[in-house]
Amino acid sequence: MNDTSKKNWLLDIVMLPVAIITFFPFYLIIINTVKSQQETAMSPLSLPKQWDFSNYTRVFAETPLLRSFGNSLLLTVVSVLLMVLIGAMAAYPIVYNANKMNRMITVYLLTGFLIPFQTTLIPLFGLMSDLHLINKLSGLIILYMGGSVFVFFLMMGYMRTVPKEITEAAIIDGCTVWGIFWRIILPLLKPITITSIVYQTMWIWNDFLAPMLFLNSQNKATLVLEIYKAKGEFAVNWPLFMTLTVIALIPIFIFFIVMQKQIVKGIMGGAVKG
Repeated sequence: MNDTSKKNWLLDIVMLPVAIITFFPFYLIIINTVKSQQETAMSPLSLPKQWDFSNYTRVFAETPLLRSFGNSLLLTVVSVLLMVLIGAMAAYPIVYNANKMNRMITVYLLTGFLIPFQTTLIPLFGLMSDLHLINKLSGLIILYMGGSVFVFFLMMGYMRTVPKEITEAAIIDGCTVWGIFWRIILPLLKPITITSIVYQTMWIWNDFLAPMLFLNSQNKATLVLEIYKAKGEFAVNWPLFMTLTVIALIPIFIFFIVMQKQIVKGIMGGAVKG
């Protein structure tokens, strides 16, 4: 056995228990969606004695699942697109027009980025209330646009690796500043753009705090709020609770399957540029 085969064999031995530990929570959730409440309480780790898929039909019948899915999808897609666009557009002049004022703006944004979101909840709620943005999906989208700062720093770091000779040559050829951004800079940012989309999609789709605080009507609820509402005051129907959890995880799972190659390219592209 050569050294390479030995290393691969040892790596497999180490990764196998890690994979089992990682998969166990998914097994626990999925297997209990096809059990009754009593069977889940008696033997949550065992396979079901009788596979019962009625929990899935009950979830669709008893909760406004499609409406909540639409709310989550709308919030995620619109917010992520706006964050990526604003972050890239903000980073462009900071990088390609470096001056003292732009450096001060960068420091100011960094200071705001370091402040925990939870510490601003009370004044933020007051501001949202004054602007009549409470219980509106558009208000929550505006709130999420604050995540553009995170995208801004990702874009700025990657954009600094793009040779300025490219933009200078485009200017000589008569390309406008707007044209340089859309035709040259933005396509070159594809790896870090995909990375930003992945991070922000995970955040918004799974976010609980902001929808819980700023959305108070049933028809505006997201999927995560539907999961929370499945928990009763004195008892929890665990099969239904876990069924909702599985349904909420399916879109993210599909997202990763579809974007898998692009995610790897984004990570590799960022590593090479760095």
